[in-house]
Amino acid sequence: MWHKTLPVETWKKADAYFVRNEDKASWKVKGEMPKEWTIELEGLKFLIKPTSFKHTGLFPEQASNWKFIKDKITKAGRPVKVLNLFAYTGGATLAALSAGAEVTHVDGSKASLEWAKKNAELSGLKDKPVRWLLDDARRFVEREIRRGSKYDAIIMDPPAFGHGAKDEVWKIEEDFLPLLDACQKVLEEKPLFIILNGYSAGYSAVGYKNAMNSLVHGLGGEVSCGELTITDKFGKKLPAGIFSRWSAN
Repeated sequence: MWHKTLPVETWKKADAYFVRNEDKASWKVKGEMPKEWTIELEGLKFLIKPTSFKHTGLFPEQASNWKFIKDKITKAGRPVKVLNLFAYTGGATLAALSAGAEVTHVDGSKASLEWAKKNAELSGLKDKPVRWLLDDARRFVEREIRRGSKYDAIIMDPPAFGHGAKDEVWKIEEDFLPLLDACQKVLEEKPLFIILNGYSAGYSAVGYKNAMNSLVHGLGGEVSCGELTITDKFGKKLPAGIFSRWSAN
């Protein structure tokens, strides 16, 4: 979409790069590189490792959301219960825990769930109030409705397509709006914030804002939306996803 800033020779110095073609996709590693390592970002620690599905276990563009989460929880001045759906390796969970919230972390992948637990341990948060749940997001929320459970904040990062813990099929075009309708029923009377993240091609930040407006209708507050980006050392912003956020104030 744009010309590279650095010369080709610099790009060739990368320790590893991901290649996808019609037959397969894989990481190509030059020389010796550890299978996994730890980094620190925004005061949190994460285990990093290249995976067969391209991800490395961290989406650094989410740092702006973590700041938002910490700020809202810290300023709330009261106990806060957070529901994190499609929670992956737990960046948002760690941010909420570090700010003093109680978190319910839900993901349909056992590997991602264990990875999130490891990140909590690395960040010194393993003893904080968190429920680690291997479950299908929509079915879990439906059970929470029946149980009468309520949350002050909801975070979700729905994929375009995926499978739940018991191989339930998730298709964003079919399941996204029913999930939002269900989430509306587990919100406290005066919720604190909601975050919708998106990485699905063909969906826009404005579309997510429209969905958010329906979810928070009648609650007041403010809805925003935009692109999640990573800024390089030259000031160029790499678009990496979209978001819509609602906050009570």
